[in-house]
Amino acid sequence: MQAHSLLTTTDQLTTVAGKVWFVGAGPGDPELITVKGRALVEKAGAILFAGSLVSEAATRWAPPGCLVLDSKDMTLEQMSVWLIKQARQHEIVVRLQTGDPGLYGALIELVQPLDAAGIAVEVIPGVSSAMASAAAAVESLTLPEVTQTVIFTRVEGRTPMPEGESLEELAKHHTTLCIFLSITLMGRVTGALTAAGWSPDAPVVVVHKASWPGEEKIVRGTVATIQALCREAKIVSQSMIIASPTLGARHWATLAKSKLYDPAFTHRFRRGIAVVNPDHLTPTTASQETS
Repeated sequence: MQAHSLLTTTDQLTTVAGKVWFVGAGPGDPELITVKGRALVEKAGAILFAGSLVSEAATRWAPPGCLVLDSKDMTLEQMSVWLIKQARQHEIVVRLQTGDPGLYGALIELVQPLDAAGIAVEVIPGVSSAMASAAAAVESLTLPEVTQTVIFTRVEGRTPMPEGESLEELAKHHTTLCIFLSITLMGRVTGALTAAGWSPDAPVVVVHKASWPGEEKIVRGTVATIQALCREAKIVSQSMIIASPTLGARHWATLAKSKLYDPAFTHRFRRGIAVVNPDHLTPTTASQETS
């Protein structure tokens, strides 16, 4: 059924106490949807999924008779009208969004018309492609004494960046950068990192379609080489760029260890001990950690 044939004015609709659930479908692998998200799909009367980024396989748990529509060729207004109509006909309506609905998902733009129409909404979080990309590459986004900060951002393209949020300005912190929606602007990415003082040898990893069965690609390089490597791999869409001082840490000869698991570290679940020699352990006098 075409999207235009589903649209009608809201005053022609009968009112039913339905709710629209914004469900994070995860990064690509249908099995990475949350248990709660899948349960809602299994009970939904109507599902609107972002087919340009969400695999249709994520709708495979929909019950017989559920109306499933791909929103990739719809405008925001068309999606809003469709969701309102379905919420007045079904108890459970699901909007399946890629990754987590709160990240680059036009969540508030879709919620406002529903609020105005008196339709209840709820959000179910999902696995972000940033997390799935780090998992695919077996990388940690934070490490003790290396960086404890992760920045989610993008490069300015058709969508402008607010003042103070250019990649160059953010990169000056030299923390982990998870750069969304920017693979076609890799030259700007590497240029911003260089201008912010990152070494040409600083590691960068790009993950294309993280977790998508049979489609995932991982490209490792440096600030100086990553653009050419991505071009060689023909990666031009749906990719996460991670630049971080933590990359490659699994191969480091020395690594600062987490204090939480240090035998001498006291916290509210375990009393620390100081190693005197291999055969004798004595309690430490370290203060109790309460944070």
